[in-house]
Amino acid sequence: MIGTTAAYYLARAGHQVTVVDRQAAPAMETSFANAGEVSPGYAAPWAGPGVPLKAIKWLAMRHRPLVIRDLLDPAMLGWCMAMLRNCTQARYRINKARMVRLAEYSRDCLRELRADTGIGYDDRQQGTLQLFRSQKQLDDSGKDIEILREYGVAFQLLGRDDYLQYEPALAQVRHKFVGALRLPGDETGDCFKFTQTLARMAEAIGVEFRFGVNIQALQAEGGTIAGVHTDAGVLKADACLIALGSHSPLLLAPIGIRIPVYPVKGYSITVPIVDPQHAPESTIMDETHKVAVTRLGDRIRVGGTAELAGYDRRLHDARRDTLLHVLTDLFPRGGDARRAEFWSGLRPMTPDGTPVLGETPYSNLYLATGHGTLGWTMAAGTGRVTADLISGRAPQISLDGLTAARYLR
Repeated sequence: MIGTTAAYYLARAGHQVTVVDRQAAPAMETSFANAGEVSPGYAAPWAGPGVPLKAIKWLAMRHRPLVIRDLLDPAMLGWCMAMLRNCTQARYRINKARMVRLAEYSRDCLRELRADTGIGYDDRQQGTLQLFRSQKQLDDSGKDIEILREYGVAFQLLGRDDYLQYEPALAQVRHKFVGALRLPGDETGDCFKFTQTLARMAEAIGVEFRFGVNIQALQAEGGTIAGVHTDAGVLKADACLIALGSHSPLLLAPIGIRIPVYPVKGYSITVPIVDPQHAPESTIMDETHKVAVTRLGDRIRVGGTAELAGYDRRLHDARRDTLLHVLTDLFPRGGDARRAEFWSGLRPMTPDGTPVLGETPYSNLYLATGHGTLGWTMAAGTGRVTADLISGRAPQISLDGLTAARYLR
């Protein structure tokens, strides 16, 4: 999704663009079946005050939002240590502010793109509802609300009876929650449909997609990238953009660029809606299980879990059980759980939650990776910023704290 969106904006800016993808079509990996949220208001780093203690509790839960499979993985241990260093109130405020800046801009870019092209992707503009099962969860939301106020992000703090006007299907389970935070500016949509449609639009304005081609190495010479080695030959270009998600650091490390992007596996299930009146209207975020439930056309998508297992894409039944539990706990009559399609993807996470964009020590090498769970939310803004940078224009938002410079110092 990130690469396709950047290619579209670059082509619109007048560049000749080639996209190299090892898959047979766009959006066949992490962009295939994510939770469907375009949630600038919910943009926040995982690292924050109290998270280490919460993580211990999560690991002890039956339907736990956090799973660690390889405690001896040096890359994972280093990433976790860096994340712990960001678990302070000061760092949380800095990192969340950076994320909200890009996410809000990206939402505006997506609206403009939708208006310009008429692109459809089962999109809805009805906000996100974050549900709290305890008073403590509701009280803790105050820290996020402060930052939302600071950046002018619209929100509503709602009691039990108030949030039912936006999600009436929750009436039958209203006793399970004490309140909710609604973010009316958030949206939903099928990332896979969006990316595949935008790829066709990009092709129509000259973008070349080379599918089934594996990138092997970057050829660095004299402070520039002289070529990209693939199993189909060497490609040369005036500029190169790395948008390989969790695989980006594997390509960058041999040329001396080390960014702490680690694959954090997420899972989703997709079920057909059987009773529209008892299905979600938009996106519900269950704060206890860290699981999102989203309506995508005639389907319900349920996504969540943070599994630290390196590049392992295997599906584990316990994770499906957690997603099914949340679905049936909130919308027991909305979807057919017996027909659930189970999927996993590797989110490219940074320890501070903020993506890695823009310039590098090589004059013609640019990055667009590390978006974590917010790739869909930040895609349009990332594509626009990237096109501006490569075109020699100043982006419309500050990139302070969003580039690799914060790691390379």
